[in-house]
Amino acid sequence: MITVHHLENSRSQRVLWLLEELGLPYEVKRYQRDKKTSLAPPELLQVHPLGKSPVISDGDITVAETGAIVEYLLDKVTGHALKPAAGTAEHRRYTYWLHFAEGSAMSPLLMVLVFNRIKTAPMPFFAKPIARAIADKTLDGFVKPNIQRQLAYMEAELARRDWFCGDNFSAADVMISFPLEIAATRAGLDAQRYPKLSAFLDRSHARPAYQRALERGGPYVLMR
Repeated sequence: MITVHHLENSRSQRVLWLLEELGLPYEVKRYQRDKKTSLAPPELLQVHPLGKSPVISDGDITVAETGAIVEYLLDKVTGHALKPAAGTAEHRRYTYWLHFAEGSAMSPLLMVLVFNRIKTAPMPFFAKPIARAIADKTLDGFVKPNIQRQLAYMEAELARRDWFCGDNFSAADVMISFPLEIAATRAGLDAQRYPKLSAFLDRSHARPAYQRALERGGPYVLMR
């Protein structure tokens, strides 16, 4: 039996979703973030040396990193349509977007989180204006323009198709959902500026497997 070590409000929600799409049986072991730091609890260190989520256990096999978990789970099931056939244009797009989700899309979004925390972190009163100025300058001069460029690129990609690989839903759409959900809550992705991306999230959230994953995983504040 597959066990998903599920950290609240994290990337592991995608793993639950994919498992529901594949129809694989699994159990969920929930972990709560530290209320002060929002970090994963030390109990996760017993599962994987980095103490992070997502991570799954399957018998004596432990798999971490969302992309690696996705590939592992897809290999366990035959006859599904969540990974396009090798050698096709759809497969090339699948590979690209599968890696783009964490390789490019997440980096500037994490920087938004870090610099926003710097602005509100406890520090001597005389240091606060300096820290806030540095954070704002970095966000406005580098991070936010990078995010806007990426969102515009993804918006244009969906102008020709409903899903990122083509006409059919794939595991790459599962992967890209998380950075887009973060962008929708923290980085300016809205229906007025990015109607295609907003519609993509609406389609994703309406999938029965997505809804079942929410029921199994519990509250998920990144969902709009």
